[in-house]
Amino acid sequence: MPLKTAQYDQDFLKANMMGPNAILILEELLDHLSLSSRMRILDLGCGKGLSSIFLAREYKARIFALDLWIPATDNHIRFQKTGLDDFIVPIHADAHELPFANHFFDAVISVDSYHYFGNNDTFFSEKIRPLLKKGGLVALAFPGLKSELQTVPEAMKPYWKEEELPMLHSAAWWKELFKDELHELHIWEMACFKEAWKSWLDTDNPYAVQDRAMLRTDNDRFMNLIGITGTVS
Repeated sequence: MPLKTAQYDQDFLKANMMGPNAILILEELLDHLSLSSRMRILDLGCGKGLSSIFLAREYKARIFALDLWIPATDNHIRFQKTGLDDFIVPIHADAHELPFANHFFDAVISVDSYHYFGNNDTFFSEKIRPLLKKGGLVALAFPGLKSELQTVPEAMKPYWKEEELPMLHSAAWWKELFKDELHELHIWEMACFKEAWKSWLDTDNPYAVQDRAMLRTDNDRFMNLIGITGTVS
């Protein structure tokens, strides 16, 4: 089946990427999951809203697009330009202070952000689980490691700081973290790693330009993309 990514305005995608292609990642992440227009979905750490646009366009669900760094007004203007603003509520908030009622969401989805705040024993149980309805869906994708590292490899020191290493973990580490939190737990190294990163590196974003050297140096040795799906009881 042709990728839906090709159906999106490529200039718009490149102008609004903040990392590896979120739409490519979502296509793989959600491939075997059932989302519907009846759902309320939290897009946690949505950046400039590409993931929210995809979810609204493909599923016609009600999307709550939350990010700390991108102003809600900026995202609202972006959503208006796509004609999807009736489906998406832009919110400016911190992931640690989520302004929602308990059992409000049918799903929580997060692309390229969960590792910043969820890499600990308490975030999911205290901040995410209460927001989900019984049977609520969780779908996460973010950068990870092929295996655990105790220190930054010498070759990667120009690109990674030691204090950032706790945000990067292997699929096995994340499985241990979520094994008692999610039913039907599925964790894997995502096949779209190279293509999603290539889309980002092909932009002229200054951060993408910096990341080109990082990916060349890594050369398939350390980095991957990790996908996680499951449901709550």
